[in-house]
Amino acid sequence: MMKKKLANPPSDKRDRELWMQHGVGYIVFENIRKYAIGNIPSEIDETLREAHLKAIDNTIYGMMMQMDGIFNPLENENYHLALQTNIVLYKDGKVIEELNTLDGDGMCMGFHGWIDDDFGNNEIVIPIPEK
Repeated sequence: MMKKKLANPPSDKRDRELWMQHGVGYIVFENIRKYAIGNIPSEIDETLREAHLKAIDNTIYGMMMQMDGIFNPLENENYHLALQTNIVLYKDGKVIEELNTLDGDGMCMGFHGWIDDDFGNNEIVIPIPEK
């Protein structure tokens, strides 16, 4: 497997916001989804494998729905407890931009492209040349 590193973000603010959201999609699919798929038992038949894949994708989509604020928070007369997700871009160890997914374009909308390995118009990662 070829090693990759983060590409530089676009300089245009709007393009960078989209790039950050696609980047989080890339992280979720590369790390979480591939981890779950890698834990599907190899000895199961194709029908059961497809059921596992559907369950994984449904779980990830549910997580994206949570990140978009679709589910209601827990609350009572006095308190409100919510899960919020921030995408943070660092440069040289310092935060240079932060985007709350509730204010983004919709992680659920991105999911449908990400499932087909489409992470937007700007590269998220680039290959690391072999030495």
